[in-house]
Amino acid sequence: MKNKLDRIHIVLVEPQSSENIGSVCRAMKTMGISKLEIVGEKIYDRAGIKNLSVHAFDIYEKSIRYKNLKTALLNSVLTAGATRRSGKKRKYISIYPEELAVKINNISKGEISIVFGRESSGLTARELSECNIAVNIPSSAEFPSLNLAQAVQVITYSIFRSDHYGKGYKPVNSERMEQVIETITSSLDKIKFFKLKEKEELEQFFSDLFMRAGISQAESLRIEKTFRKIAGIKSQKELNL
Repeated sequence: MKNKLDRIHIVLVEPQSSENIGSVCRAMKTMGISKLEIVGEKIYDRAGIKNLSVHAFDIYEKSIRYKNLKTALLNSVLTAGATRRSGKKRKYISIYPEELAVKINNISKGEISIVFGRESSGLTARELSECNIAVNIPSSAEFPSLNLAQAVQVITYSIFRSDHYGKGYKPVNSERMEQVIETITSSLDKIKFFKLKEKEELEQFFSDLFMRAGISQAESLRIEKTFRKIAGIKSQKELNL
């Protein structure tokens, strides 16, 4: 259990309240998770954080700051963005916290980031697109919004209580996944596959699909080989005309 929890990173994007950061630290520590990352340059009130974190202020003291989300997620093999919204330009599909816990258990190696947005507006569509998958906490339609710390507590609890362990495999991280998507789209470009703005949409589709499936390093190489071969066959046919 400890090894799995040590790989979990809680990433807060531009949190607005020092007190909420303190409550997040407390929620994390009760579930055995200690790695906190904060995106943005805002200066927070340490006293406010300390008051609400109770005995978990050490988590904030050891936290890492990043200027942008992309950099914070660079070395993670799985990144999940917490959101209650869906629609155009957002994720095709979202999973529940319990499903995220199972997915994490099936990944034996690598860092895992769970991303939470601003208290007032959550994650933007752009920020959510930088995550591999979306995770949604079911709630009442009459009052669906959870406090930041509550959302962290629910998701980290689901991870903590999960005792399903898969055999695992060597998954790709976000940087490697970008390389795979680039190979796919550049290969399709060579055969003049795209029309208008299809390229960006297909990039998002493949990214969501592959990371939800949790493809391995070996699978990523096979995918690249396949698309390069498609582009090569097209080029050879044109030379023979």
